[in-house]
Amino acid sequence: MSIPAIPPPLEHLGKRHFSFFPPIRNTQPNEWMYRKATWSEILVSNCRTGEEIWIPRRFLGEVSSVDDPVLIVGLLKELEYKAGAVWPHQRQVITMPIAVDDGPRTSAPPVRGPAPVIGISLAASTDARAGRVVIGSVVLGVVACLVVVGVMRESQIRPRIHAVPRDQSFLDLTRDDDYFAVVRKLGPPAEDHWRAETGELQFRALRYPARQFTVILMGQSRAETRYIGAVDPAGQPVAVVQFAHGGNSAAMLRAVRGF
Repeated sequence: MSIPAIPPPLEHLGKRHFSFFPPIRNTQPNEWMYRKATWSEILVSNCRTGEEIWIPRRFLGEVSSVDDPVLIVGLLKELEYKAGAVWPHQRQVITMPIAVDDGPRTSAPPVRGPAPVIGISLAASTDARAGRVVIGSVVLGVVACLVVVGVMRESQIRPRIHAVPRDQSFLDLTRDDDYFAVVRKLGPPAEDHWRAETGELQFRALRYPARQFTVILMGQSRAETRYIGAVDPAGQPVAVVQFAHGGNSAAMLRAVRGF
């Protein structure tokens, strides 16, 4: 069994004045000087009154490293001086008097029934609930990320083609078909529009509202326009043609929609 270290005496303070903290009750002023020491007690004297007091070593704490404005010697307990010695201070409990009109209060009658359940750890349940919330948030975040990635990947792999019209007679058209070939296969269009004569390419839109699609023709001149695909009423491609040099006409169909 280890023995607690004995606090060192205050010889190194010499004639320096110091104060106790907390101050010793019933002594004034709180200004002291070291006199001598035994193996169990320290003798100090009050610098103004000259009164000497023996203080047990077990009550002594640390000495402050600075002395501005005054050197402090710590006490491990609050002490008071009485009957020529120092003792641990005991705080008195004051009983408040009962008011004249305030009689003793009767306690509520005991409630008969099952005893209340106690001993439930609210902290544990709160921590568990918080843990479940955190785990649920992480799972939802992962699922949301997977959904976003899937949608982006799907949009990159597949062209953005809206609902295909029920009438898919445009599938009979080829990239070699001109206006007259389209009319022979599909019949005269309900509307026939040319895009403004700007740029090196000419575009012609043959609308078939009953069939829910529009046929697009393209060429370097109006006489040379050929079929490049079909779009739905929203202007989204529902059919494209493949070019001889590679690629298809989807980008052109999206670029010329709305005329």
